[in-house]
Amino acid sequence: MDQRTYNQFCATARTLDLVGERWTLLLIRELLTGPKRFGDLQAGLRGLGTGLLAARLKHLEREGLAQKVTLPPPARTPAYALTEAGEELGPAVLALARWGLKWAMGERRETETFHPGWAVLGLRACFDADAGTGLRAVYEFRIDDEVFHTRIDEGTIEALHGPAQHPDATVTMGEETFVALTAQELTLARAIETGAAAVSGDAEALRRLTSLFRLPAPAARTGTAV
Repeated sequence: MDQRTYNQFCATARTLDLVGERWTLLLIRELLTGPKRFGDLQAGLRGLGTGLLAARLKHLEREGLAQKVTLPPPARTPAYALTEAGEELGPAVLALARWGLKWAMGERRETETFHPGWAVLGLRACFDADAGTGLRAVYEFRIDDEVFHTRIDEGTIEALHGPAQHPDATVTMGEETFVALTAQELTLARAIETGAAAVSGDAEALRRLTSLFRLPAPAARTGTAV
């Protein structure tokens, strides 16, 4: 199948030639949090058929945005990872996430799937570097069966799938509570107060947690003509 192109000598158009097809940016979103096996990508991209997933991965390989790798022991299984060029799409994807939190989210539709692991990238998108100044702490989040963690180090953030070796603080809640937090229908303090969420660990790390991640206030896209 021939690759579609805008036929414009423009950096934006050339970029969209590479990543503008349906599912491609979401595939990059999945790989931005680390190498993934084919089955992992299928699980994170429900609705994307096996054939189309394989085609999109081949496209990313062909264009130098992703490559095949072998996961380290004990897994030792084939996987896909972003190349340097693919990794540099990270800021653009995070900017789209921040824009979407303000202008596109709204209420969850009945037909929409949700994967708590998507928050790994969301934490990076909403991190307030100024609020993290002077803090070194590791937070572990347990959302039903999903576990991920983030390491804050003097205004920088690293967010990864899987448990932390030595978390300073742990936050536990169900998916519905987490969705309500993401939609800004609930605060973490209220979730803890009602028992919908539980926290444990270092008191100072927990105190500073609520200031580390700032969700933009939702806004309507309709405007007034000028």
